[in-house]
Amino acid sequence: QEHLVESGGGLVQAGGSLRLSCAVSGAFRSVNGMDWYRQTPGKQRELVARINSSGRTTYADSVNDRFTISRDNAKNMVYLKMDSLKPEDTAVYYCNTDPVIIINGRNYWGQGTQVTVSS
Repeated sequence: QEHLVESGGGLVQAGGSLRLSCAVSGAFRSVNGMDWYRQTPGKQRELVARINSSGRTTYADSVNDRFTISRDNAKNMVYLKMDSLKPEDTAVYYCNTDPVIIINGRNYWGQGTQVTVSS
């Protein structure tokens, strides 16, 4: 059973925009925070944006003022609007709850969605 399903990635030119979506299964909908992470080959997963239960948002310095995280609690969805994209934003993007979902003692991650920004 998939508990996190990310979508919306793709290939975009530098300066362009994408909107990522994440569907969270009802069993794991978070009453706390929701996060977006990204990962590139050989590097650790990086937290890029967080939204808490009150709607307060925080961002990594590298994406501040370009990315916007939002959530729709009624639909169990979280979104990441990405503007002014740069080649260094190229990564696989994942969502998760805060704290991350743990199943059988291990952190659970969805399949992610690939974002590729061409120069």
